[in-house]
Amino acid sequence: MDFDFQPYIIGETLVVRPLKADDFEGLYLAASDPLVWAGHPAKDRHEKEVFRPYFDMLLATEATVVVLEKSTGKVIGCSRYYEAPTSDQDISIGYTFLERACWGGTVNAELKSLMMGHVFKFRPEVWFHIDPTNIRSQKATAKLGAVNMGEEELDLGSGAARWMCFRLTSSDCEEKETT
Repeated sequence: MDFDFQPYIIGETLVVRPLKADDFEGLYLAASDPLVWAGHPAKDRHEKEVFRPYFDMLLATEATVVVLEKSTGKVIGCSRYYEAPTSDQDISIGYTFLERACWGGTVNAELKSLMMGHVFKFRPEVWFHIDPTNIRSQKATAKLGAVNMGEEELDLGSGAARWMCFRLTSSDCEEKETT
């Protein structure tokens, strides 16, 4: 596929770069707050022994990016690109988490804007797959302008499960920016 799954992107307040093995401690610090995972199916991921295999999986994908505060270099979370399970030509963004101090502001919007901008250089749309119980992620994704296209039974790497499928096209994104 002609897509760079681990770009290096510099934004106004964030740096997005490929995840490296030595990012474990910084990323775990961002993930160690139980409230980060409270609305997520993996509610115990704040525990180091649970987070370690998750980190190893993210690293092995060679498609995960770590998110840093531009001003300090502090790791504040991560996200990941992956091929949409319904088409090997579509790109998805997911597996995103940010430390709680970054919630409710502009960090997620900037992160997703940077990541979507990268996708739109290669593809006209991007997909997001969200657990039906993860209300916070559903709201954040809808704020971006993504449209819920329905639910599907998909295997995103850990077995088949029900996922809400949101799609955002580059033209929808441009339209939202002009309004």
